[in-house]
Amino acid sequence: MTRADRIAALKAAAQERVLVLDGSWGVMIQREDLSEEDFRGERFAGHNHPQKGNNDLLILTRPDIIADLHERYYAAGADISETNTFSSTSIGQADYGLESAVRDLNFEGARIAREVADRWTEKEPHKPRFVAGSIGPTNRTLSISPDVNDPGYRALTFDEVYAAYREQARALHEGGVDIFLVETIFDTLNAKAAIKAILDLQDEGYEPLPLWISGTITDRSGRTLSGQTAEAFWHSVRHAKPFAIGLNCALGADLMRPYIAELSRIADTLVAAFPNAGLP
Repeated sequence: MTRADRIAALKAAAQERVLVLDGSWGVMIQREDLSEEDFRGERFAGHNHPQKGNNDLLILTRPDIIADLHERYYAAGADISETNTFSSTSIGQADYGLESAVRDLNFEGARIAREVADRWTEKEPHKPRFVAGSIGPTNRTLSISPDVNDPGYRALTFDEVYAAYREQARALHEGGVDIFLVETIFDTLNAKAAIKAILDLQDEGYEPLPLWISGTITDRSGRTLSGQTAEAFWHSVRHAKPFAIGLNCALGADLMRPYIAELSRIADTLVAAFPNAGLP
């Protein structure tokens, strides 16, 4: 299938039935009980930062594990599997001193997922499999000061966050994703930087891809960390004309349900939910 064919098949399938996303990556990777050496591999054996816990790095050092997880999720019935790139921005990888590996992480993460998805589509053409390029929130916020003594201070500028997302989105696109998934949004301003980075790829001649936007309600107040209700969140991002809007993580299925219902009531697009098991 060409990418255009896959996107058409994705949109058609979404009109016919509920599409199923894969499950947790962090939990599955933890079950592998990996060592520091597994994370480093040969390429990063001499790197001067500890890497254990940098799950995205396994794309480059243990691609067999990443491919196997895609394989297992598709085998379990998932229509869509995410790339293992939740923290694959220069901002996220700065904690590990691996900003220089960002393009490889995203390109290879998408390529691995694409290969597995295509095998399953060939095996089961009645149920094509799709790849979502996972774009996480970063560990910095543009809306809230990290310094309680200086409310106006920001660790990063909007332009810096935008540039980080632009690099990630470009590599995910080139690696073969079918849809961009901007997920676990706790600060809508960060998400706006990601959305702009994705939409601006069209100015470089990249084919437009469907956009899935997923926020996270951080507690039972029903608001994101930066203070928005589900309705306010939707109105902040609806200009991007997303393929789907939804929520993930945080509260768990039962407590998330009323906020998903609220999005379903007001949104003029598909609605999605992928909760975790509940508040820790």
